[in-house]
Amino acid sequence: MVTNKLSVIIPAYNEEQFIGALLEKVLAVDLSQFNLGKEVIVIDDCSKDRTAEIVRQFPDVTLISQRPNQGKGAAVRAGIAQATGDYLIIQDADLEYDPDDYVPMLAALLSNGTGAVYGSRYLKHPTRGKLVNLLTGKHARQSWPAYLGGQSLSFASLICTGNYLTDTVTALKLFRREIIKPLALQTSGFELDHEISAKVLAQGCQIKEVPISYFPRSKEEGKKIGPKDWFVALKTFYRFRNG
Repeated sequence: MVTNKLSVIIPAYNEEQFIGALLEKVLAVDLSQFNLGKEVIVIDDCSKDRTAEIVRQFPDVTLISQRPNQGKGAAVRAGIAQATGDYLIIQDADLEYDPDDYVPMLAALLSNGTGAVYGSRYLKHPTRGKLVNLLTGKHARQSWPAYLGGQSLSFASLICTGNYLTDTVTALKLFRREIIKPLALQTSGFELDHEISAKVLAQGCQIKEVPISYFPRSKEEGKKIGPKDWFVALKTFYRFRNG
């Protein structure tokens, strides 16, 4: 008998190319070993394509339509507010991240009372093979600016919070409800990632990292984050370094 539930929060903007395949994979993830049900919430951030139309084809998925466009962070905040699960995971709407990694992340969360688990693209993963450069940890298809920007934010986390995270901008973040729900989140863009990390760490919660698979896409394939977001991320870590 299922007694608890995982809420999967998926912010989406112009993701008609990927959202259908992603939802099929999310719904197929078997959580029976954890005795968990699943709640899937997609927040459509005023997409100009068929994203919302495709989501409506999945009767087991809740669709929140955000009007006007307010940013990824605002979409995640709306999803957190709607979620009713005992555990919440934030998942990007594309296929860069594999929903099958929910399983090792949940195992890590439930094994020792950890409050939050981040899926790290840079820790050694047994099934990555040649996708990762063994000398740098950089994925073969990941751009150097994206890789170096992410690594520098790991040091920003260390300086501002006293905690080093190998992957602060991962799009697979898992939380216990009592950790993420009470946070008074304020930011609306990609910087919400860093606000969450800073506030979770400021309240003394441990963030455990586990290796995950990663299949990076390019700007041409729809990747939206850019150089200016790096500067905003630095300011956000500093702003919320004390919670």
